[in-house]
Amino acid sequence: MPRRLRTGLTLAVAMSAAACQTANDEFLQVTDPDIILPAEAATPQAAVAIANGAISTFRSTTGAGESTWLFGGLLADEWSTSSTFIQNDETDQRQIQEFNSSITGMLRNLYRVRTRSNQAITALVALRPDARALIAEMYLARGFAEMQLASDFCNGVPIGNGNALPPEDGIPKSNQELFAIAAASLDSGLTFANGTDAPSVLMNRSLRVVRARVALARNDYATAGTLVTGIPTAFQYQHTFSATAGTNTIWGQGLSARRYSVGDSLEGNARIILVRNATPFASARDPRLPVTIPTSGAINGQDGQTYTRTTTMWGQFTAVDVVNGIDARMIEAEVALKAGNVTSWLAIHNALRLAPPKLGEIQPAAMTALVDPGTEASRVSLHFREKAFWTFSRGQRLGDMRRLIRQYGRTIDNTFPQGVHYKGGNYASDVNLPVVTDERNNPNFKGCTDRLP
Repeated sequence: MPRRLRTGLTLAVAMSAAACQTANDEFLQVTDPDIILPAEAATPQAAVAIANGAISTFRSTTGAGESTWLFGGLLADEWSTSSTFIQNDETDQRQIQEFNSSITGMLRNLYRVRTRSNQAITALVALRPDARALIAEMYLARGFAEMQLASDFCNGVPIGNGNALPPEDGIPKSNQELFAIAAASLDSGLTFANGTDAPSVLMNRSLRVVRARVALARNDYATAGTLVTGIPTAFQYQHTFSATAGTNTIWGQGLSARRYSVGDSLEGNARIILVRNATPFASARDPRLPVTIPTSGAINGQDGQTYTRTTTMWGQFTAVDVVNGIDARMIEAEVALKAGNVTSWLAIHNALRLAPPKLGEIQPAAMTALVDPGTEASRVSLHFREKAFWTFSRGQRLGDMRRLIRQYGRTIDNTFPQGVHYKGGNYASDVNLPVVTDERNNPNFKGCTDRLP
């Protein structure tokens, strides 16, 4: 080969190699828009973005995910299983295994709300101290998650610090210790929700209602009543849904996928299996909860066998009330009842029944007035039955059933579903959700302290 040609080829190869190296360097230096560096997160805009992420996680613990709002209702009496999943069946039957994978996800999301809310609070206080209503909302999310953990789970839930370096393993807490932690979070939020602008007023009312729910769980009726004074019945703090932001999972799991069937006191396709203590949510024909009860296999559940009882209370994008003015009225009514003021207790209930607020997609018709059933025990039963219909599948029923035992002298045997389970066997003894196997990676956790109500 002529020397000139060899030299030209050598030069071409060298230039090609240099070009390839330059291209490789350029490819390796491409900015990845999915990666946010710490320095880029230290801006006012980033602080708001972190808060929005916390709210998204908060939504997953209410109506945007298969949360304890559904599973708590399954363990209680709001829902029955029509699912193929053993995780649902064992929860409905009140014999939950510690490695229940559905509860694993629910517990993890509640923990994540705490971690992400704390991250957002730190960022907002440093970078957007003027966003006081948003800071208050982060405390609301944190306190609500803590309250839900205490309401739904066993004693001995570990509460750690995921923001510490390194993260700190949690020390198991009793339900009452958790309620105290929730109260502190909500009280902190109220110090930021003191403005007169609309977002501040919304947060102030929301925090007060949740804080009052915590006060009831701590047997502090006086504080609960004071907190909700003046909150309008029409008040709502909602989590919303859309085609881009996700759908309402209560609708998705109930009416759409039919994995959950509206609970009732008569079970089985023939409706001949009596479930003691179960509220007849389906067969009551209550205008607050319209239910379709099939008499054939035309509306089978996901399991292909169960005649699934469905409600149109929620559509695909129906917002859920995280807290509302009805909650405030139920708290006022319970405080009045506890104080022996039967006249006020009955008046609060009947005012709601006369002019019922809209519930999801349902606008109930006016209902007949309640009459005093005459005894303290029957008044308590009536109060919690009314509350069960007003708050259906909003994460309150399991906690209320546990409170009936702790605070009103009821027993497990006359509060939780009892008898033959329609999928075989009998209802067992669980009255709360377990902290799951994954938490045993925490050296401080050896299992639930107890499963008492």
